[in-house]
Amino acid sequence: MRILETQQVSKIFGGVVAVNKVDFNVEQGLVNGLIGPNGAGKTTLFNQITGMDVPTSGKIIFDGRDITGLPAWKISRYGIARTFQNIRLYCDLTVVENVMMGLHFKVGAEPFRGRFVQAVKSYFNARSENRELYEKALSWLEFFNLEGLKDEFARNLPYGNQRELEIARAMASGPKIIFLDEPAAGMNPAETEHLMGIINRIREHGVTVVLIEHDMKLVMNICDNITVLSFGQKIAEGTPEQIRTNPEVIEAYLGKEDD
Repeated sequence: MRILETQQVSKIFGGVVAVNKVDFNVEQGLVNGLIGPNGAGKTTLFNQITGMDVPTSGKIIFDGRDITGLPAWKISRYGIARTFQNIRLYCDLTVVENVMMGLHFKVGAEPFRGRFVQAVKSYFNARSENRELYEKALSWLEFFNLEGLKDEFARNLPYGNQRELEIARAMASGPKIIFLDEPAAGMNPAETEHLMGIINRIREHGVTVVLIEHDMKLVMNICDNITVLSFGQKIAEGTPEQIRTNPEVIEAYLGKEDD
């Protein structure tokens, strides 16, 4: 079942076409890869979907709803979370406090309730709400095996744990789909192997995964479907085996052999 699709999405910066009429389909419950050479438009497409930027043209449909051009906070509340190429943590907060920030985003999200009512409710229930958020944050740290680091400042974590914490914070927002932008960047082989286990556990938890990644071993071993971009255009889509043997994909990565 398709949970997200882009329909002829384009993004133009001045005279540069970064994304050119891309149809990108994401199947629910699977790990979906988005790959391509540097400058192919992968992160730009992520930004359009997650509300960090607005498409020049085209539509984005998520869970049957048109989310084209909506702000990031609203898209997040509909059930889309993401991480970034460069880790974005609250470095002067503890590990558990970082995860609580992801949970705080859901506070006051009840339908048919005004902001004033929610503010009053939060004022009188602040202590119990904070305890509830803390307990939920601890459960997410346990999911990522980070509970032993809960009181450590985020800035003091090893690089691999910082990546995991960013994913944990995104998962705490309760997404239906999570976008991971180069999650294995800068990781050693052992950390990458551990990351693969985390991604599999996220899928088993019922959350659809979409990832941009340059580590082809990771992509080919964990993705169910892969979409390939080159110079802003989709050039291939299929299973890892289909992508591995696709002549256009090989040419995009390795170049065309001279006659």
